[in-house]
Amino acid sequence: MRVHVVSDVHGNSRDLAAAGEGADALVCLGDLVLFIDYADHTRGIFPDLFGAENTTRYVELRTARRFDEARELSARLWADVDKAGAVEAAVRRQYAELFAAFPTPTYATYGNVDLPALWPEYAGEGTTVLDGRTADIGGLRFGFVGGGLPSPMRTPFEVDEETYAAKVAALGEVDVLCSHIPPLVPELCYDTVARRFERGSEALLEAVHAVRPRYALFGHVHQPLVRRTRIGRTECVNVGHFNATGRPWVLEW
Repeated sequence: MRVHVVSDVHGNSRDLAAAGEGADALVCLGDLVLFIDYADHTRGIFPDLFGAENTTRYVELRTARRFDEARELSARLWADVDKAGAVEAAVRRQYAELFAAFPTPTYATYGNVDLPALWPEYAGEGTTVLDGRTADIGGLRFGFVGGGLPSPMRTPFEVDEETYAAKVAALGEVDVLCSHIPPLVPELCYDTVARRFERGSEALLEAVHAVRPRYALFGHVHQPLVRRTRIGRTECVNVGHFNATGRPWVLEW
């Protein structure tokens, strides 16, 4: 059995269309939407609306952790724009391309920048969306937990600690624990380019200790200090920043 796993697609529909080649199934751990490309300030919803120069300034402020100033800049730019309408229209355009690129079967959960309310409109019969639920893939039980935890970034799909922990607990025993964000392990949460710790989940870490799955798979941290580590019998793996690499992580058994 061969499963390809991707995360942090961020608009890369071209490579996504080929991500399932040679696999029995594709697993997607979220963040389909591209709002800002930190490596290319001409790509994404924000530069499409406000240009590369404003995007560069916004990225500089966020990277420097000057979040209040970044929010002030954003507020000025959005002042004369119907933000909700403009963002939804742009996300719908991206989702139309991205969901059409998913192979059959695909098992997917949400990232912290996704808009879950729109997914039912675009997920076809070959795509199973899971959050706080499990699926049998090739005889192994995969558990999925979508979204992120509250952060200074204030991304669209962040839930509180209790809600997130309840989704993890609902999975029960699993062989493969799939989430967008990592377990709360410092070296898995630190982004070496952004130079900050991203949010990791204590509930996921507790599940790794208690359930002891074969694998804990996640994304979210684009340039992690450590891409994989072992906790007991569990191999914890950041499956990679698919937007940048265009390559899925491969799981075979």
